[in-house]
Amino acid sequence: MTLFHGGTHVIEHPVVITGDQGRDFGFAFYTTDIRDQAERWARRRARYRSRMAGHEIKGIVCEYEFDADACGDLSVKRFPEPTLEWIDFVVSNRSDIAFRHSFDLVVGKIANDRVGETISYVVQGVMRREDALERLRFQHINNQFAFCTANAIAKLRYIRSYEVSNV
Repeated sequence: MTLFHGGTHVIEHPVVITGDQGRDFGFAFYTTDIRDQAERWARRRARYRSRMAGHEIKGIVCEYEFDADACGDLSVKRFPEPTLEWIDFVVSNRSDIAFRHSFDLVVGKIANDRVGETISYVVQGVMRREDALERLRFQHINNQFAFCTANAIAKLRYIRSYEVSNV
């Protein structure tokens, strides 16, 4: 299976990305199986970083080969569709910087801008989880693969990278 990572750097040797902001599935190296999604993310990151730097920075998409059948030694959590468990997991990761789970790899739906808005309502206590889930049933939600440990990242093999226009 081919996975893609959109950003502004060529990443031949991925690492778990940590920081001061919670992400959907915790600290991880994030990829997707949707090329267009990675290209959109690369453009978005490039536009943001170009504004911050005062000069153009190119978007980069990296491709990786991932053998999902060779993951028998990994602890894998799958969320094939948004569920209350998925909402709780995303809310925990986004709202509690100290929250840690025990999974090597988490596969599931991405809380993009539209979905993220709904999730933020749950985090703020403005919307019940059940209402958020009902609202999400009408949204197209893309996929993400979060490689949360070095053991999981070792299952990725860098193939190539390419630039995308910032338009």
